Amino acid sequence: MQDLKDIIRDVNDFPKKGIVFKDITTLLADPASFHKMIDLMAHRYIGKKIDKVVGVEARGFIIGAALAYKLGAGVVLVRKPGKLPYKTFKKSYDLEYGTDTLEIHEDAIKPGERILIADDVLATGGTMGAVVDMVQQLGGDIQDCCFMAELEFLHGRAKLPEGKVFSLLKF
Repeated sequence: MQDLKDIIRDVNDFPKKGIVFKDITTLLADPASFHKMIDLMAHRYIGKKIDKVVGVEARGFIIGAALAYKLGAGVVLVRKPGKLPYKTFKKSYDLEYGTDTLEIHEDAIKPGERILIADDVLATGGTMGAVVDMVQQLGGDIQDCCFMAELEFLHGRAKLPEGKVFSLLKF
């Protein structure tokens, strides 16, 4: 796994001073690394009968779509307000300074469907906690919340269902 961690670029003071941003675009741009990352993540869910993979805007779309393809599942998008064309279910959640809102098509998940939620990085867990709530309110059976990387020092996992969090890389 160290080879995958090593290809991820640190960007200091982005998006604001004092933050060290984990830029995954370097891993995504390298065919061998991207392929290895998706294969390693998907291996955990082979045979688990995942119906749909929920990808969270925007990098979660990339990871979610690739995982869905490998698992033979459908893809569901969670987006910022006003980006989805049909009737949506909305969820607002707290950020460190203020609130944000996410939307999902109200008919994207049917009750009882087995759902894998995918995103690039688990940080504070606020966004993913909102996505978990949305999926559950639509009747989805969450199998796991899956991340390419986790910033463990931010303790985001504590905001998610216990035992249903997997991260391939830990920082």
